[in-house]
Amino acid sequence: MKWFDYMERYDYEQLIFCQDKNSGLKAIIAIHDTTLGPALGGVRMWKYDSEEEAIVDALRLARGMTYKAAAAGLNLGGGKTVIIGDPRKDKNEEMFRALGRFIQGLNGRYITAEDVGTTEEDMDIIHQETRFVTGVSPAFGSSGNPSPVTAYGVYRGMKAAAKIAFGSDSLEGKTVAVQGVGSVAYHLCKHLHEEGARLIVTDIVRENVERAVRDFGAESVAPDKIYDVECDIFSPCALGAIINDETLPRLKCRVVAGSANNQLKEERHGDRLEELGIIYVPDYVINAGGLINVADELFGYNRERAMKKVETIYDNVLRVFEIAKRDGIPSYKAADRMAEERIESLARSRSTFLRNERNVLNMV
Repeated sequence: MKWFDYMERYDYEQLIFCQDKNSGLKAIIAIHDTTLGPALGGVRMWKYDSEEEAIVDALRLARGMTYKAAAAGLNLGGGKTVIIGDPRKDKNEEMFRALGRFIQGLNGRYITAEDVGTTEEDMDIIHQETRFVTGVSPAFGSSGNPSPVTAYGVYRGMKAAAKIAFGSDSLEGKTVAVQGVGSVAYHLCKHLHEEGARLIVTDIVRENVERAVRDFGAESVAPDKIYDVECDIFSPCALGAIINDETLPRLKCRVVAGSANNQLKEERHGDRLEELGIIYVPDYVINAGGLINVADELFGYNRERAMKKVETIYDNVLRVFEIAKRDGIPSYKAADRMAEERIESLARSRSTFLRNERNVLNMV
């Protein structure tokens, strides 16, 4: 892979390789875009099959964070760190302290957080070396578990989608099929149940299903049957790439709206949803609550302020569909356009300011 060509094609700013022999750290920090502000994105630790796979993952995830932050109206850019290693057996304190020093060396261009394979405790170790980390223990000013906040944002986005699809944002009496009822989806089901929605759930973990059935009166189906359920809203809250050639013909819903990342296996599946008349809420727009929540820590965490910002996911979803209608494009493209328009607008504003500042200095 010609990395400079790849970075130029998608307009990345930095790709940083971090190595610490004593701890075994092999990490890659990717910074995509800092037009709106410092790049924020979590540390993912994974047993990658190759260094190239790790680099591509870091780059892809960093770019996704740029779009998520921009669409959420945050003054942040996109970045990501990946650590090559097995999170179950390769972790040690020295590794995360070394990573913290590398992050500190970027002097605030990149701020990290928890992600797949890392924990709140790992963030506490990083915090010993740098202040440019979120998602640490509440004792250090963190917001704590982000799952309830992410769930509330998904709930608000789902209500906006219902307004588009059904003419009202009320979910009372609506049937919602929830794929995966882990931490985020459990709290989502709580909001839906309280509003009077009918829930049909599935999960590969039996205990998760039993809890949803017990607490919310949900019906349950086998994991491979959830796509065949007749429902108003299909809510993917587990795996990515679940909207694909196999599952699309089986969907019996008016809306797809859930917390899972990368729900479309390929972009053409978003086109197909549009053709079928199914309202698709782009995942990085509706699941931005967790990012909004940890971003608030940068100002000294205030839950009321964070939740007020999460409320705006409702308006952001409506805005996506306004752009889709305006430009005659599917919703997934409209979400990208919404994010890009915000970045480009600030870039032009900043360019004009700098040009005017230079003109003033030349006159002195």
